[in-house]
Amino acid sequence: MPSITRDQVRVPADVPAAARETYIDNYMAATRGTGRLMLFACDQKIEHLNDDFFGENISPEDNEPEHMFRIGSQGVCGVLAAQRGLVSQYALDYPEINYLVKMNSKSHMVKTSAKDPSKHQDDPYSAQLYDIQTVLDLRENGVNVVGLGYTIYLGSEYESQMFSEAGQLIADAHLLGMLVVLWIYPRGKAVMNETDAHLIAGAAGTALCLGADFVKVNPPKGDDTQTSAEKLVEASKASGRTSLVCAGGSTVAADVFLTQLWEQIHVGGAKGNATGRNIHQRSLAEAVRLTKAISAITLADWSAADALAVFNGEKNFSL
Repeated sequence: MPSITRDQVRVPADVPAAARETYIDNYMAATRGTGRLMLFACDQKIEHLNDDFFGENISPEDNEPEHMFRIGSQGVCGVLAAQRGLVSQYALDYPEINYLVKMNSKSHMVKTSAKDPSKHQDDPYSAQLYDIQTVLDLRENGVNVVGLGYTIYLGSEYESQMFSEAGQLIADAHLLGMLVVLWIYPRGKAVMNETDAHLIAGAAGTALCLGADFVKVNPPKGDDTQTSAEKLVEASKASGRTSLVCAGGSTVAADVFLTQLWEQIHVGGAKGNATGRNIHQRSLAEAVRLTKAISAITLADWSAADALAVFNGEKNFSL
């Protein structure tokens, strides 16, 4: 099982001396003392509206927002990431969860993918929704906020605005000893292939240059010569001291998902995962078991087969 001590946490130089211990506290809490991140992504209620929470093959429990907090409380996660308002409505009932506040969001109503140019309306821009003081207010009110999140659409004609907002946000967060996770997705009219491994590596390097602690990317698409995990190596190395984690994507069979996750970490060099739909679209009992299976791989280096046994209820896992 991977583990780190407090003196092994690399504290960025922009974290002042007075905030170093807070930064280390937050890093150790978010990574459960492993240096790896198990991020439960719960920010899709703006990003995808209710499409990810109600419909065919989605548990009816998922249409109730508190479902995500029940999973975060009963399962094994590093942080639960969601918008400030969603966190503020439920967090005091679930004080044991580590929270990461998502600082910007946009819906999918305006089409921005280059896959079908005929449906493209505009390049994506996701503006910051609130300032950092509102997050500090949450902390002062007893919410365990350990970090912030921000999405950048690399290649959008609005990327410079998102770079500016994210860069300042990271500087401000580090002054207070908080972590920052950047979601970086190549997207817009200039982007012909969002899952190109070389472009994803560029996104990872961008996160490093902006000073992020972690970067969430979509895994590259594999081909006949290399698997997705093998192609991920370029990005995980390009991210340097910014730890790279992969998005979970749409819900797939648990065995497929867990195998992909194991390969992303042990072949691709990822430092964890950022999973949303694959978890919360399931019933509470099944979702809780999946968080434990994911954490068995991410936080404890279990094999995909052993993690699947956790999901199937054949083995127990806890930290």
